[in-house]
Order: sequence, then C-alpha cells, then structure tokens
Amino acid sequence: MKKYFKVIFISTVIWSSTSLLSCKKYLDKEEQSNVSSKEAFKNFINFQGYTEELYSCVVNFSNNYWTNSWNWGEDEMTSTAGNYHFVHKIDNGNFWGWQRESDGWGAGWMDQGDFTTINGDVFANRAFRDLWSAAWFGLRKVSLGLENIDQLTEATSEEKNLIKGQLLFFRGWFHHRLMEYFGGMPYINYVLSDEKLRLPRLSYHACADLAAADFREAANLLPIDWDNTTAGKRTLGKNQLRINKIMALAYLGKNYLWAGSPLMNFQSTGNKTYHTDYCKKAAQAFGELLSLVESGQTNYALVPMANIHLNFYTTGQNWAMPGSTEAIFRGPYIDAWVSNYGTSKQYIPLVVSDGDPLKFIPTANYVDYYGMKNGLPIKDITQSDAESGYNAEYPWKDRDPRFYKDIIFDGTKVVQGNTQDEKNRYANLYSNGSYRDIQSGSQTGYVLRKFVPITANKYDQAYNYGSNLHIYVPYMRLSDVYLMYAESAMMASNSATGKADNYGKTAVDAINIVRDRAGVGHVDAKFLGSANALLPELRRERAVELAFEGHRFNDLRRWLLLTESPYTLKKSVVFDRSGTFNTVDPSQNRVVNIKENVLLERKFTSRHYWLPLKVRDVNMYPEFYQNPGW
Repeated sequence: MKKYFKVIFISTVIWSSTSLLSCKKYLDKEEQSNVSSKEAFKNFINFQGYTEELYSCVVNFSNNYWTNSWNWGEDEMTSTAGNYHFVHKIDNGNFWGWQRESDGWGAGWMDQGDFTTINGDVFANRAFRDLWSAAWFGLRKVSLGLENIDQLTEATSEEKNLIKGQLLFFRGWFHHRLMEYFGGMPYINYVLSDEKLRLPRLSYHACADLAAADFREAANLLPIDWDNTTAGKRTLGKNQLRINKIMALAYLGKNYLWAGSPLMNFQSTGNKTYHTDYCKKAAQAFGELLSLVESGQTNYALVPMANIHLNFYTTGQNWAMPGSTEAIFRGPYIDAWVSNYGTSKQYIPLVVSDGDPLKFIPTANYVDYYGMKNGLPIKDITQSDAESGYNAEYPWKDRDPRFYKDIIFDGTKVVQGNTQDEKNRYANLYSNGSYRDIQSGSQTGYVLRKFVPITANKYDQAYNYGSNLHIYVPYMRLSDVYLMYAESAMMASNSATGKADNYGKTAVDAINIVRDRAGVGHVDAKFLGSANALLPELRRERAVELAFEGHRFNDLRRWLLLTESPYTLKKSVVFDRSGTFNTVDPSQNRVVNIKENVLLERKFTSRHYWLPLKVRDVNMYPEFYQNPGW
C-alpha cells in the first residue's frame, strides 16, 4: 500500500470465510479471533483499521498472475502458446472456466480458491484474493461492522460518517460486482449466524434497488476529499484511494444504468429494451457527479491526451500509482505482485521481448472501431470511403488519435535504442511478417501498447526494475462516467440531446467532451436524429475510449449483443507492403491486397449471458438456484 494508502491500524478482529454464504468456514470464526467488540470498534483508529481490510478485497485484475486476462469480448485473443486463461475458455463457450474447479492453473482473478490463510497467517496471500471469495468475505466484514457501529463511542460525528459511509459503499459495491456477472443475488445486509440458509436470490432490479440505497447513503455521508477532513489529516496526501462521495455517486449511476440495460431489464421484467426510469436515475447520479467535477469542487479531471498513459502506467516516478486525476476507482497497491512483472511482457511479440510466449493481442475487427480523426466511423476496412476520408491503401492514415496511442500497427518503430536485431526494429505485421508468429506473436496483425510503454521490449528494457514501471488498470475513470451519463441521458429521454435536470450538458455533449480530449471530431449530425440513431456511435465511442480496460464483455452482455453477429467474430487483417517503407511515419506506408479473415466464431446461446454459479453452492438450498441453461 506504501505511499498511496497508509494503513492506520490493522485490527486483530479477523473473520474467516472462503466462498459464498456457502460454507461453514464462511460462517464460523476462529476461536483466537474472539476479541471484545467494545475494544475493536470503540474509536476511529481501531474501527478504521478493521474497515481498511475491505480495500484489499478490491481485486487487482491487471496484475493477479504471471499473465493476466480481463478482456473477454470480441476485443482480444491469445496467441496459441497457452489455452488456460478464461478468454480462451470463453471463446469455446466454457463459461465454467471462471471457477477454480475448472482452472488447474489458478490464473483467473474471479476465483483462485481459499484465500484466507497460509499456515495460519490470514494476510499471507491477500494478493491472490479473487472476486468470488473476496466479495463474500467483504460482505461478512461489512455486516459485522454495521452491526457494531453503535460501539463507536469515542468518535466525532465526522468519524462515524466516514466509517459508516465506507461500509455502505462496499456493501453496494460487492453486490454490484457479483450481480454484474451472475444476475440477482441474495442481498446480505445483516450478520449471518448459524441459522439455516434460506436467503433467496432476488431479481436484478430488487438487488439494484438495495445497492442504490447503500450507494446513495454512502454518498451523503462521505466527503469529496478526505484531505479536507479532520480525520483524513492523519494521512494527509495519502488518501487518494479512500472511498469518497465521487466514487459513491459514480457507482450509484453505474448500478442504475446496468439495472436499466436490456439484459438486466429482461431478467427482471421480461422486456428486452432499456428501462426508462432506471436510466433517469442513472443520469441524475452522474449529473450530480459531473456538476461537482466541472464546478472545480473536486480534484478529478480528464488527463490531457499527451499524458493519457498515466491512467494505466507510470515509469521513472518511484513506482507512483497510475491513475492521475482521472481514475475514480482503483484498489490498493499490494506488494506481492510488484507492478509489472508479467503484464509488461504479455503484449509485445516474443521476437523482441522477454517473458512468457503467451501474448494477448487485439482483434482486427475491434481495431476497426477506431475510426477517422474527423470522428466518422470506417464502414469497411477493405474499401476506401470518400465520406469519411478512409483510404484502404493507407489504412493507418488520419485515424482517431487514440489508435496511435493504443495500437502498434505495421511499420511502427518498436525498438528505440541499440539492437542486434535491426530487421525487427520496426513492427513486421504484414502478411507472414516476423511479428505474426501465431504461438508467440500476433496472428491478428496488431499489437497492444495501451498499458505498456513502447520501450517494453528486450532491447530497451522499460520493464526493468530500475525503470519503476508501475501498471494498474483502474476499474472506473472519468471518461467512462461521461459516456455512461450520455447513454443513460439519451435512453431516459429517447433523444440524442437528452440530459439530466441537475447538469447542463446533453448526451451528445458528453460524448464530445471525451472526443475533444482525444482530438477527434464531434459526433456527426447524421447520428443526432434520435437516441437509436446515436446509440451505435455511443457504443463505438465506448469501444474506443475504454478499449481493453475490461468493459467490453459486460457491455456486450448488458446490451444483449453477446450472441449476435458480428460481435461473435474474431478477425485478422492481412495485407502486403507496397512502395518505399517510411521509417519516420508508418501511417504513410502504402499497402495492397488488404482483407480480413475470420479466426474464430463464438457459438453462444442465451445461457451465456450469465456465468454459471458453483455447483456446490447451488446445491446448498433451493432458493439459491443455478442460472438458466447451466
């Protein structure tokens, strides 16, 4: 946790759990953990120490294993060197693969097994915490904390609000994360003891309403900035990751937008359209947040395009936490997996890199979403288009500036310094080029650079310890909030110019704010006739702005597009070089014979919209039933 998250006090009140409400271990506590609640919860220092373990239950999905998989839509695939990551299993329809029982490697961040103790040390493997275990563990801690809130007698009203606000946020957040993948769940809002388990699964909307109440109250109780509180001055300058009002409002809005999305609405009401009322509530929550941000009452702001990488990594800054002014929600830095060891090596083809031969590569069909600098989409990568200005002979020219920030394309200068391998200094991604090895390179024709500096190769060695390369992909950042506001405002009003009554900007205004930062043209007038006309551009904007940050799979699911073509396809681009090779500006290189090939097609059915629950858990009692089709 180091500089950015100073632990005030680690309470000795540790409660054991593993999986769901499931097990006896989850419900029981070890005898040696019995301490007086009067002591444990009597003052802010002690209670905050107890509360802070909840932060370590926020899984660092981008640095959880040797190599890490978190993009499961049509956006990314692996090279053929390994087939154990969940993205490969999803491609084959094996959604059981999120579970530790189906993952012999323990490579996933959703379920890595019993995380609570190693040789009796409850903290020993906290870096291996996973969504499933940590959520239920966290909910147990939240319930115990709220049950004992009246024990907090030696505290100011400010301190009581800080404790209660954090606990309520985490209760909403853990439920929201479980609901996102599994649908409506039991809502744990009291301490489970030894009673026979009969808590039913609720509808998605019923869960979302309970989570919303928790997020709303948390937002009311928490400050915008802990540094401006008396209690927060104990850790002045080290409070960036502590739960605040902005985080609570952001997840209040996201919770409502997800509830209003077609998949969640269908689960609750049988209707496959957006739910207008939930979208209105989402727009109001986001509007409240954005009004605070734009009035200068917060420290949040979009990072300038030149430094946008600071959202995801820092280098040469003494391991500074990525996120800058834009990241809204991240977990703490945990020493056990130091920053970049695997992640920094999982993108660049092995021919110019070190590490595991398994590589994660962007699909050509997804890269096609990066349109032109003028803001217009590319209709067909193989055909020139006068309207947008796209030229199929110069496919990398005049593209959305985010394309050049995120993607290594053919001819990009990869090795910057000295090399004994001059022929591979520039990315050879043309047909049969040296970077296109299907086992340890890119079979799609592109390489991802968004989360690593271009110098993360075996010659420039940006991932050496001395470079202080720190990678951490945030859960949510401000540009995401703008785009979620745009979606909720336009679907609430059925208009491209819809807006919340507590915020002055319209849906299309919010999209254009994100485009302005990127240096991309505004949404074209032809998309502004209605909400349905703007929706494809909103979806494309989310695809580009939030590319490879772990959002696409859940977006496709909630939009009921996961089973629909072309979102089931993963493609490569093939082409030949033609003419003089430009080493200064690779976007000026001419290509011929460009086409796209389908590498795989996912065979999904309606059951794939929700992940299957663990068999041992659904066998506990009838009210905790399995998801349909599993």
